[in-house]
Amino acid sequence: MHTGKPQLLIVHGALGSKAQMTALADALSHSFEVFVFDLPGHGGTAVPKLFSIADFATDTLQWMSAHGLSKPFIFGYSMGGYIALKMAMDHPESVRRIVTLGTKFLWNPESAEKEVRMMNPDLIEQKIPAFAETLRERHQPQDWKHIMRITGEMMIRMGHGEAIQDDAFSTIVTPVLVCIGSEDHMVTLEESRHTAELLPQGRLRVMEGFRHPVERMDNEVMAAVCTDFFINSSIRDQNQ
Repeated sequence: MHTGKPQLLIVHGALGSKAQMTALADALSHSFEVFVFDLPGHGGTAVPKLFSIADFATDTLQWMSAHGLSKPFIFGYSMGGYIALKMAMDHPESVRRIVTLGTKFLWNPESAEKEVRMMNPDLIEQKIPAFAETLRERHQPQDWKHIMRITGEMMIRMGHGEAIQDDAFSTIVTPVLVCIGSEDHMVTLEESRHTAELLPQGRLRVMEGFRHPVERMDNEVMAAVCTDFFINSSIRDQNQ
């Protein structure tokens, strides 16, 4: 049942799940009809043979259609932001406005290798057992180690040409707010600013004190930023 509020879809990040986004969804529910879902292979859902941004974008569009979402606002955390931009690039009619947070835009062989080096499931199980247990619980009954490996394979392919290229970012006409945490050690301000400048209606916002892990996000602050960009900025742009 629709509430009359504008629709907002939250897309989680790599190795994540919709459960991680519950607090943000609650903070946004005052102003929006909020939807969250698990991408294929995440949160216990069936795991496809391969992961790809293109497939995730298609999956998200299909989920939107099945649940009655029509040109919603989208908040995408990390990989979720990248998926939202892919949707806006290929299906601009499907997305109203996008806010990304902590999305990695610089993909080349070197950056992909760096990401994948941090994704050795056996080493994580040995060195960071609490994180391994979190991933096991998040994705059960699926095998979190397999999910991590095929995520790494996707990143390697992105580093070798599957990523969105600069000239393609320049075709995305959807208004986008690129947010980057001032304490984010996984994504640089430089790559965030570069992409925001490529986007015809892109803007950059540095989130002071934010780090990369979504669990460290100040949900009330993030909700206020989203509400301002999705609603107030829309009104300001219409009045100009």
